[in-house]
Amino acid sequence: MIDLKFLRENPDVVRASQINRGEDPELVDQLIAADESRRASIQAADTLRAEQKSFGRKIGQAAPEDRPALLEGSNELKAKVKEAEEAQKAAEEKVTELQYRISNIVEGAPAGGEEDFVVLEHVGEPTKFDFEPKDHLELGTSLGLIDMERGTKVGGSRFYYLTGDGAFLQLGMMMLAAQKARAAGFQLMIPPVLVRPEIMQGTGFLGEHSDEIYYLERDDLYLVGTSEVALAGYHKDEIIDLSNGPVRYTGWSSCFRREAGSYGKDTRGILRVHQFDKLEMFVYCRPEEAQEQHQALLDMERDMLAAVEVPYRIIDVAGGDLGSSAARKFDTEAWVPTQGTWRELTSTSNCTTFQGRRLNTRYRDADGKTQTAATLNGTLATTRWLVAILENHQQADGSVVVPEALRPFVGKDIIEPGK
Repeated sequence: MIDLKFLRENPDVVRASQINRGEDPELVDQLIAADESRRASIQAADTLRAEQKSFGRKIGQAAPEDRPALLEGSNELKAKVKEAEEAQKAAEEKVTELQYRISNIVEGAPAGGEEDFVVLEHVGEPTKFDFEPKDHLELGTSLGLIDMERGTKVGGSRFYYLTGDGAFLQLGMMMLAAQKARAAGFQLMIPPVLVRPEIMQGTGFLGEHSDEIYYLERDDLYLVGTSEVALAGYHKDEIIDLSNGPVRYTGWSSCFRREAGSYGKDTRGILRVHQFDKLEMFVYCRPEEAQEQHQALLDMERDMLAAVEVPYRIIDVAGGDLGSSAARKFDTEAWVPTQGTWRELTSTSNCTTFQGRRLNTRYRDADGKTQTAATLNGTLATTRWLVAILENHQQADGSVVVPEALRPFVGKDIIEPGK
């Protein structure tokens, strides 16, 4: 949630952010008014409590014959205090409700929607072939790497099996990413994939896109769509030590998404599925370090993409396409030859103090005062990378060259048909 002090001092900045996102700027004025009512209700309740305390002393000092009348006045004052405290509670709940409806303040992202991103850089040239290329599903099926038919039989549409070398390709990719993360100072974790509502809410995933999340009503638990959720909740209600610099984790988990509203697009193969594996980086830092850490996460993604040898571009995502918790997000998109277009492989988001404030994650500054920690996240590898790897490394005979960095894990240089 946004900082109320910042809101009071910079309302125009928050309004501009709402407009950038294509969201309602009127919420800003509603929250300002609610915050004023909250502060007034606190003052009114404090005044009455002080009066009640003073009246209590007066009763204790009164003569016995005067006490009945004073006690009657005390009961009236007690009722007023209770009424004022109820008004204060209602005012605070209204502020919280409005705070949760306002997304993080955009920092530097272009305005507009999904198609209004800005391309920052191209790395490598789109792959060209002197033969008719196969798509990833045709390659995966012919090479015994992907079994969609049986995945659908067992789990329904958009489920699949990774088989044989397909499984080793994914495991190798994930292991390479885990090794790179550890070398960069990240602590590897295998976190829970089921989380409580307050954790999902705290990370900002229960807003407009909550219909994309699997919810287990009987257990009141959510299946995560990214290990960012569990890693963000790891230090909920804690004061963490940032005196030695940012704290970095990387989570390896299966992820689950209902993909509500996406029927009819990207449904072929494993590009948009209900279950996938992902290695997610997560950083806790001081707010003034967040922009630098954001670039560091993007550099990690660059390094990993270079290792799997696919052409890609980096885009600055527009405000209207940001998740509610992100102040800025960079995506990397790989070239998919058979589609003739770019497809997202990674994203990295600077969430500033938005999640930290919701989850009450703090640190101590140089003066020993507690402050809200900033959080960032970034993808380092995920199942859909196989789409780009298979299509960009295919050969005319239907084989696929294994990227050199993955060969120690896969155990071969080339995956050939019928072998």
